[in-house]
Amino acid sequence: MFERRHEALLPRHRFSFRMVVYAAASAGLVVASLGVGTAGYHVFGGLAWIDSFLNASMILTGMGPVDRMDTTPAKLFSAFYALFSGVIFLSAAAVILSPPLHRFLHRFHIEMDEEDEPGPR
Repeated sequence: MFERRHEALLPRHRFSFRMVVYAAASAGLVVASLGVGTAGYHVFGGLAWIDSFLNASMILTGMGPVDRMDTTPAKLFSAFYALFSGVIFLSAAAVILSPPLHRFLHRFHIEMDEEDEPGPR
């Protein structure tokens, strides 16, 4: 998946492509989660589609709910979706940050290996 410790850094254009792929995966995760939340608020909360989308968006971004849930199934869905959203937020952040963090650490290891090699003085 990523280059190994003793391999060269990826060229900038290949790294850019990797970033696009990982950003797309992260966006896909968020969009799928937003779809689950929208459908859940519509089915369990009895909200209109646009209100369901608003509630799912607000929960997914950590802003909090907009509409009050009155039934037990709606409250349970809302609670579990809020927990799920926290995990999705952290997962999406990890997916999108993994390529640049790996590149930084890989570059750091390459520089350390060059300092450790004995050479003419």
